[in-house]
Amino acid sequence: MFTHILLPTDGSNLSKTTVQKGIQFAKTVKAKVTGLCVVPKWGYSIYESEVPGKFKDEAAVELKAKAEGHLSAISKAAKEAGVSCEVMLETTDQPYEAIINAADQKGCDLIMMASHGRRGVGALLIGSETQKVLTHSKVPVLVYR
Repeated sequence: MFTHILLPTDGSNLSKTTVQKGIQFAKTVKAKVTGLCVVPKWGYSIYESEVPGKFKDEAAVELKAKAEGHLSAISKAAKEAGVSCEVMLETTDQPYEAIINAADQKGCDLIMMASHGRRGVGALLIGSETQKVLTHSKVPVLVYR
């Protein structure tokens, strides 16, 4: 069966539920989990000269802190369930690539993720990213709705 499950999260309610279900599933099959949170980079913008560097730095710190909070919640839930867990934080504007690469790097044999996430500036993972993971991953993907 499965021995190592990747659990990407963006902190949305559906993602949190998916993580909980993923941890329960991992416990059932005696698998370990890796929690992953992907933080977007602040890329070039035509308005870059109008956005103060201080704002970009503050936004990056805030996004990273939120991501670390999401990963901490995964670690805590896994520990409470008696499931071996490690966490990863990646920074990229291509979350689906980070998810696929993390699964490959860590030797995961299943990716379990929510069917969709949040949209807008606060989005760390979006539904279209799930579709991209499904399209490009060589590792099986379990989508939780």
